[in-house]
Amino acid sequence: MTAVDLGALAADIAREAGELARRRRTEGVALAATKSTVADIVTEADREVEQLIRDRLRAERPDDGFLGEETGAERGSSGYTWVVDPIDGTVNYAYGIPGYSVSIAVVEGEPEPERWESVAAAVCAPALGELFTAVRGEGAWHDGTRLAVTSETPAGALLGTGFGYDPSTHEGDIATVQRALTIARDVRRMGSAAIDLSYLAAGRLDGFFERGLKPWDFAAGALLVQEAGGLVSRFDVDAPRPMLVAGGRSVHDRLCDLIAPAR
Repeated sequence: MTAVDLGALAADIAREAGELARRRRTEGVALAATKSTVADIVTEADREVEQLIRDRLRAERPDDGFLGEETGAERGSSGYTWVVDPIDGTVNYAYGIPGYSVSIAVVEGEPEPERWESVAAAVCAPALGELFTAVRGEGAWHDGTRLAVTSETPAGALLGTGFGYDPSTHEGDIATVQRALTIARDVRRMGSAAIDLSYLAAGRLDGFFERGLKPWDFAAGALLVQEAGGLVSRFDVDAPRPMLVAGGRSVHDRLCDLIAPAR
């Protein structure tokens, strides 16, 4: 398969998985367990959606590796790995807020963010009726329109961010927001990093920053931003809560200047 073929497969699976997530939400949500804290829930739908994605990939790409939020890592022999968040924004999902998504990326090389090269990505927000896609060297797209990050922010930057679920991290996250506010028009906290990064690629946000994201949270969204002409940087990659910063060049660099000293 070419990169374009892999992108088409990612998009097709994301659509199917998104429809399953949407359908399960209309039927009612069951809380299956908690993750790191009581606030960080996982639903039965997370597990079912990830299983659908794994089954599709086993049938289509049996030699590829897999890195998923719910079922962990499985190495392949092809050099490609699929990095999957079956429902990014689980709390939104549980509460009936439509800001949740299925995030799928395929990467080449070692299955570690600093060592892989992204090949293709898809982010499906089924309750919003949106699909964002990207292929390395081919751009980022939404509904047939090529995406581009914003380049000018004369009224200040509209920024996206998120907080960790552990209450002990909130004070530091709020302090980071306070530093970022010096260049901000306003701040949005929507609850799905994959949607935040998709919106950044589409010019609906000017910048994004968040500590503690896992590889499946940003793998697809980062490629969307990069293929839309933006920059993505990670700091403190060996720490428990690395910082990710993304945006058009100007906003990205200004955010890095504000946030990097507090690493």
